Amino acid sequence: MGLSSLTPVWGSPGLLLTIALYPALTLYPAKTLASTHRDYCVLGAGPAGLQMAYFLQRAGRDYTVFERAAEPGSFFTRYPRHRKLISINKRYTGRANAEFNLRHDWNSLLSHDPRLLFRHYSDAYFPDASDMVRYLGDFATRLGLSVLYNTTIAHVTLEKARQAWNGHYFILTDQRGQTYQCSVLLVATGLSVPNLVDFPGSEHVEGYESVSVDPKDFVGQNVLILGRGNSAFETSENILGVTNFIHMLSRSRVRLSWATHYVGDLRAINNGLLDTYQLKSLDGLLESDLADLAVVKDHKGKFHITLRFYVEEGNQSAEAITLPQDDSDNFAMRVAYDRVIRCLGWNFDFSIFNESLRLSSGGEFSKKYPLIKASYESKGSRGLFVLGTASHSVDYRKSAGGFIHGFRYTVRAVHRLLEHRHHGAAWPCTEHPITQLTSSILRRVNEASGLYQMFGVLADVVLLKENATAYEYLEEFPVQMVAQLEAITGRKARHGLFVVNMEYGRNFSGPDKDVFFYERSVGHTEDAWRSNFLHPVIYYYRHLPTEQDVRFRPAEWPLPRPTAIHHIVEDFLTDWTAPVNHILPLRRFLENCLDTDLRSFYAESCFLFALTRQKLPPFCQQGYLRTQGLVGTRSLRQHRVDSGLLQDYATAGKRAEDSGQWPGYQGPGDQPQAPGPLVQPLNSDREEL
Repeated sequence: MGLSSLTPVWGSPGLLLTIALYPALTLYPAKTLASTHRDYCVLGAGPAGLQMAYFLQRAGRDYTVFERAAEPGSFFTRYPRHRKLISINKRYTGRANAEFNLRHDWNSLLSHDPRLLFRHYSDAYFPDASDMVRYLGDFATRLGLSVLYNTTIAHVTLEKARQAWNGHYFILTDQRGQTYQCSVLLVATGLSVPNLVDFPGSEHVEGYESVSVDPKDFVGQNVLILGRGNSAFETSENILGVTNFIHMLSRSRVRLSWATHYVGDLRAINNGLLDTYQLKSLDGLLESDLADLAVVKDHKGKFHITLRFYVEEGNQSAEAITLPQDDSDNFAMRVAYDRVIRCLGWNFDFSIFNESLRLSSGGEFSKKYPLIKASYESKGSRGLFVLGTASHSVDYRKSAGGFIHGFRYTVRAVHRLLEHRHHGAAWPCTEHPITQLTSSILRRVNEASGLYQMFGVLADVVLLKENATAYEYLEEFPVQMVAQLEAITGRKARHGLFVVNMEYGRNFSGPDKDVFFYERSVGHTEDAWRSNFLHPVIYYYRHLPTEQDVRFRPAEWPLPRPTAIHHIVEDFLTDWTAPVNHILPLRRFLENCLDTDLRSFYAESCFLFALTRQKLPPFCQQGYLRTQGLVGTRSLRQHRVDSGLLQDYATAGKRAEDSGQWPGYQGPGDQPQAPGPLVQPLNSDREEL
């Protein structure tokens, strides 16, 4: 009966119906199996991934962000374990300038929406991690970013293709077997794999990622923490008041952020253990290579620290293993521990990337970070860029590229590079007459956040036009790529350039430095090159440096040796606007490099220059000779005469009439006057201003 009822369907009319419906019946399977192409694929919807998505969206590019979780910022849903961020949320600066305020806002991403500033999400100076999750969610939603949630990319490989932008496509496969074809791959997955050290007994160690965060679980216990970074001290801070004691073990010494000027080193908010150690309240710090040690568990469940070679001597019971105190009865760690906690940081997850991408060289450092250039592009695969925390190998322990307030700017630099490479859009710049050079530099060093936070890594570049009559101002270019500036930016550097960088003193940062020594600050202009604190440094090059210049630059220099260099003396307020100590020396330096006068003049002065000089100052060339000079009023001219800065030509003319000469005439025996509007010598720097 069933067969006979189906027979008509497969007759002639039924066959036609089946043929007609075939495309619809097979559409869904075909869609799930075929690759979806995107020009740009971003892995990870954390801060770096969302920041890149914002720039791509504003530029109207074809992109998708792939996020394994159901919301952005999944890392911050778990970490830091004790929920307090160490990125400051400074809500008040006394300034209305938005760019300046970003210098002290370490959590906000860059956008055009003033509502998406982190200060609207938390009042705390050190905010809670849940506020970051909420902020990132709003950032993605309000800006309408294209994020594919609940999509875990399980494998990434290359597929050669002659027509592809970079000669190949990146093929991404998710947990459902769906594939995606990408012209450019932007990896913003952060560091997510706990750093492990292999030693005997490591199976007894609890990890930072799973250890209890309830202080009640540590009451009256002896605790050993392996590691000496912020996660280790964060863990100790949480249980400091309930344990018998805490010992902290690491192969390296404590690195205090205020001494190293690196925000990833130990911050003051977490360093309570240093007090209790130095004030002899049972807690303590020890140095040893973890790979040389072993953890032994006794029959009571207590843990003992011994040397690795004692354990590897042969098969022995825990009680039979030699302990260091057997030979040295004052061995520091002779006491038994109730808990051993591993807090050794994080590594990049290489597991999803095919070896053909060559992201790792197998070296010790490359186990933590992928191999990338100073442009944040992979050394092994053109078109693969690493963003955010995972890109920190470029400036590890040197600048802030591993943190939001730093990588929001490096992400923008990568986007500008991509815009030129694939869409023909030159690096953004502004063009100005040369007379505005001093003010352009001063504005940036006093306001710019990218320069300030990514000191020594991102710098402004001033490209001079022919005869130094004008210049192009490029912001936040990766300084180590300066030799490739023309190829990366689409701008020409044929007539010389200035590089505006921010730097600490070369001998002022380090774990062994006393940064509070007496007379540590420099206040005199002539000693500006000795400045210790962060301050602007301007490099002048007659020609664009070569790759060889960059490779063999002096040790600890961010840039090759320049034609000339100028340090603007450090300032306690980081406000480089003092006329005598900041502005005047900078202007003189620029004038010496350009062999010109960058001052602005009144029309009378330009008129005198036109009569007495072969080469007019640029201001007069661009202003007065084009009838755009500043015309002084009678009262203003009289004020300058009264102050002795301008000759009274009316009086001089009358004297000349009486003697039959004209104003400014020099007799045969007269000495020629120095050209310029100031006929009297300058008595001070203030008068020159």
